[in-house]
Amino acid sequence: MSKVYYKTEDQIEQIRESANVLSLLLAEIAKEIKPGITTLSLDKLAYDYIHDHGGTPAFLHYHGFPYSLCISVNDQIVHGFPSDYVIQDGDLVSVDGGVNLNGFISDSAYTFGVGEVSAEAQQLLDVTKASLFKGVEQAVVGKRVGDISAAVQEHVAPFNYGIVRELVGHGVGLHLHEKPEVPNYGKRGAGPKLEAGLVICIEPMINQGKAGVKFWDDGWTVSTIDGKLSAHFEQMVAIRKGRPDVLLTFEHVEKVLDKK
Repeated sequence: MSKVYYKTEDQIEQIRESANVLSLLLAEIAKEIKPGITTLSLDKLAYDYIHDHGGTPAFLHYHGFPYSLCISVNDQIVHGFPSDYVIQDGDLVSVDGGVNLNGFISDSAYTFGVGEVSAEAQQLLDVTKASLFKGVEQAVVGKRVGDISAAVQEHVAPFNYGIVRELVGHGVGLHLHEKPEVPNYGKRGAGPKLEAGLVICIEPMINQGKAGVKFWDDGWTVSTIDGKLSAHFEQMVAIRKGRPDVLLTFEHVEKVLDKK
């Protein structure tokens, strides 16, 4: 991660436009994701959709990453490769993508419960997404990164889930990964100050079992150490006084899912 970049109002609006393409892409994926399709077909959908809307996939060729999306299924936490894997009823499928639109970068992830998921899996999804929103509430001028981190951790703690420590949220907008790092655990009042013009990704990665991770030989995929499920949700927020400015909404994807 390079350095902290504070954005102008004009830059924030252009990042918001990039984020809008990405949030609409997640809705398109929500329409298509179901048992019987391959994760590679979702990657092709993303590549075509992003290009059709004037952008390029921010993940493709990033440090050599060979796909437009990271698609991580069940015990995979993040950075999974799209493949010929056929999605099954009951799978948890994390879809993480980015858009470069006119040089402005967006980044988001949503974990889909496909078909009939178990009550335990649904709880993991619900708790992880709620922990993201708790973190977002803290993303205002005058707070610190640790306030976001602690809000996520405090929401997850009663469920005895594992909070991934090796991977964190980050600054974003002019580059895919900028400072500051935004961990999903920490102390209130600690860490860098949140100041106007900062744009960050908050992205809880929560494991059903242990917090430990396993790095795969492909150099990218990260999975749970005990083979249990993991969930991952990510939104982009511009830091402002008084209230968080969520640049990437889940409204479109959830409208689709509510109709399924």
